[in-house]
Parts: sequence; C-alpha cells; structure tokens
Amino acid sequence: MPRLDKTILINAPVKKVYEILDDFMIMPRWNIVVQEISELEKDKYFLKTNVGDVTNIVVENVPNEKMTSVQEGSPMDEIGYIFNPQGDDVEVTLWATFELEDQRSVLDIAADLFLKSLKVYVDYISAGGDPESYVKKFSKIKKA
Repeated sequence: MPRLDKTILINAPVKKVYEILDDFMIMPRWNIVVQEISELEKDKYFLKTNVGDVTNIVVENVPNEKMTSVQEGSPMDEIGYIFNPQGDDVEVTLWATFELEDQRSVLDIAADLFLKSLKVYVDYISAGGDPESYVKKFSKIKKA
C-alpha cells in the first residue's frame, strides 16, 4: 500500500501543536478543507469537507508523540502525525496510506495544505490571537 510523508517545522512547543490536533471539534476553525465536524462517539468523528464526507476513527494517541486514525469515505486509509521536538519548535510529519498510487499527487497537495493550515493557525495563536476570531484564508495558507 502506498504511503505519503510530509513534514513541516512549526515555531511552537510540541504540547501546543498536539493539543490543537487532538481537539477534533475545532478542526473546522483552522483546517482549510474541513467545513463541519460532529462527534459520533468517543474517538469517532464525522467530517464534512470540501472534497466529501469522511468518518475519522482514532486508533492510536500517544500525547505529544504520535496520533493515528483510520478513515472511511476518504482516499486515505490511514492518516497519522508524528511529533519531533526541535528545541523550541516542533517538526510535524503527516503520513497517510492509500490504495491507488495515481492519487499520490493530489494527496500530496492535500497534505501540504493541511500542514500549512496548521502552521498558520498555530502562528496566529502563538502571537496572542483569539481562537474564536480566527478566519482561515487560502491566500495566507498557501504562502506559509
């Protein structure tokens, strides 16, 4: 099964980045792709995205180290994050497994947008921004 890995360096403590990713209910606030989310049960979420509806089931969660989910209704079978502290920063690797190799290029773009969305939001919060006032904008995200 093909696998994609994409990494970004974020100027924030690992704990802050982990807490944002671990709070699925705020994902529509910052993730450029996610429009709505609802919790179906513990560790199981239904996401309305601009590329379709996805059910995300958390299967592994090691605070500040790694997270893994399986997805239904998505071209990705599994998606995960690995956190690697780098002094005051954290390197976040998003990885995904998927069935069809010909989907790699579009999934690479999606992973890039996801990580940039995360970075822009974390930068905003770290600068003292009010999470409730955050407005996600593609123009800011693509420049990150």
